[in-house]
Amino acid sequence: MKKKMLVAAMLTALFASAADYDVIVAGGGPAGIGAAYTAATRGAKTLLLEKGGRLGGMAVSAMVSPFSFATDSSAVREIAKRVGFGGSVDFHLADVRAYDLLREAGADVMLHAHVLGPVMEGSRVVGVRVQCVEGERTFRSKVVIDATGNGIVAAAAGVPYEEGRKSDGLVQPMSIMFTVGGFNPAKRFICVSEEHARSRRCIVNGRKWEDIVQDEIKAGNLPPEVGVIRLYPGRAKNLNVVNATQVNGLYGSRSADLTKAEIAARKQAAQIVDVMRRHLPGYENARIAEMPAVVGVRETRRFEGVDRLTTEDVLSGRKREDAVARKCSFVIDIHNPAGAGQADGHDKAVTGGARRVKPYDIPYGALVPKKVDGLLFCGRCISATHEALASCRVMGNAMATGIGAGAAAAEAVKKGIDVRAVDARNLGLFDAPAK
Repeated sequence: MKKKMLVAAMLTALFASAADYDVIVAGGGPAGIGAAYTAATRGAKTLLLEKGGRLGGMAVSAMVSPFSFATDSSAVREIAKRVGFGGSVDFHLADVRAYDLLREAGADVMLHAHVLGPVMEGSRVVGVRVQCVEGERTFRSKVVIDATGNGIVAAAAGVPYEEGRKSDGLVQPMSIMFTVGGFNPAKRFICVSEEHARSRRCIVNGRKWEDIVQDEIKAGNLPPEVGVIRLYPGRAKNLNVVNATQVNGLYGSRSADLTKAEIAARKQAAQIVDVMRRHLPGYENARIAEMPAVVGVRETRRFEGVDRLTTEDVLSGRKREDAVARKCSFVIDIHNPAGAGQADGHDKAVTGGARRVKPYDIPYGALVPKKVDGLLFCGRCISATHEALASCRVMGNAMATGIGAGAAAAEAVKKGIDVRAVDARNLGLFDAPAK
């Protein structure tokens, strides 16, 4: 009993009920890891709060693989290498490695700490309210970085936001990514995209993989929104990562919708494996090997910043003097909110194709709210259009915005200024000037 009381006292001392920090990061995904690591290594007393039991966000809890770098950032590459966010995410150990990385940098980390909202003084965020296992607690800071994906802090602080596309307010669908085993490793089948599925490189028993999947949809064996069954290489030769489930018309910012998406996507996974067993040679005994803890969410709130990443920016390859991420190159990957494949306006083919971009920069202003002080946001809730977010939302870009937010927060603390007064050109985020 005395030992338990001593441990409890130590934890209370470490995380006092009204603890003061320079920087608090809400959310422990790639963006939050990048933000907390950077702020801590630049001398800021930093706390990262994560609602779940594992760090890594969608990369770990949703088993999203592979990790798309899609940006020219040595800092992203270094963190990814140390954590295990490689070509295929090591979601078994990445969370522990991320924890060790953050602790070595000097950051405090608290899991099972659900951020409820901000502590406000006028229009300034001065901390967060957190639901911990032992009860609600308050943590104060000079800067709060919202890396929650849904923008929990920013929304509660009153920062205006958009959700969904302009035409009908629909967001990109949610999905479950899972792994399949039990097949013949010598016959492992790979299909990485819609384009690949309809090419001559994806022939199964003399037929294109796309045609086989479409026939299964017409027969009622798959829901129409699945469209294509992508199979990526797993970390072992006897595993495939499957990216095929799709649940439309639901919002990742609502618990009821998340519940429906979780169940629907997992039921789709069983249907998809059945199709694989019946059509793919060597997959007759295929089975689901690993299922994620949570459904994957591509898009929810996009907040109003002092600047905005636009569709024209990503298509034209616009460069920015205040860039926090450079040479971002991922395609405009809009999984159709109202059907299968890619959304209308990008490719009219049955299962679609993503629109190409020119390497572009993400401006610091897209991380800074217009009116609320003491707050930054990063990851997939930055200030961007629906189309621009479809390119910048991938994990490498999200981590890059987190690194930028962490550097800016540390700079604001060091100089005693608000984050909107930080000159992003002087943060030293890049090895060499942009060309």
